[in-house]
Amino acid sequence: MTRKTINPVPERHPFPPFLPAGATHLFLGSFPPQPKRWSMPFFYPNWSNDFWRVMGIIFHADRDYFAVAGEKRFDIGRVQALCREKGIALYDTAREVRRLQDNASDKFLEVVTPTDIPALLAQIPACTDLITTGQKATDIIADAFHCPKPPIGSYVRLLVGERALRFWRMPSTSRAYPLPLSEKAGAYRRLFPQAGEGGIVGK
Repeated sequence: MTRKTINPVPERHPFPPFLPAGATHLFLGSFPPQPKRWSMPFFYPNWSNDFWRVMGIIFHADRDYFAVAGEKRFDIGRVQALCREKGIALYDTAREVRRLQDNASDKFLEVVTPTDIPALLAQIPACTDLITTGQKATDIIADAFHCPKPPIGSYVRLLVGERALRFWRMPSTSRAYPLPLSEKAGAYRRLFPQAGEGGIVGK
């Protein structure tokens, strides 16, 4: 029996790509959750997703560095400042989707329009690392470029036109992914060796 979609009308991506000048790392998820799950109008907005806690651990040795004290939301100003300072670009592998269930699970996302990855990369010529943050995003990139999927926490070489990139596959920062936060942060730290083991980067 075919599962009915919650909303048969395609849902367009709510955010423009975040592509700071000089970005060296492009992070790609699948698609944002529904607005009712946002703690801020930006990428990885779900309060229960640990992406910004991982970044807090890596760069400030503080999992709550990006959290607003006393509130269940992230500080979008701090988040965007970090991305500009560290050369982090953000978007997703789908521009339009249908949700097959009323939740944030990648498993129930039907991709209607995939992202034009070469066009995205053309806007960030300094980018050397393309990073997926979940299984669906990894599958989409591997299928689009006919390349092997990297082991979780590692990379394979990827050629996009004439550009050679490292294609990394990181563990999902969703709490549904069964790995302790410290181990997820350890995997993501490999992307930023300049951060060092202490998690604090000098100016």
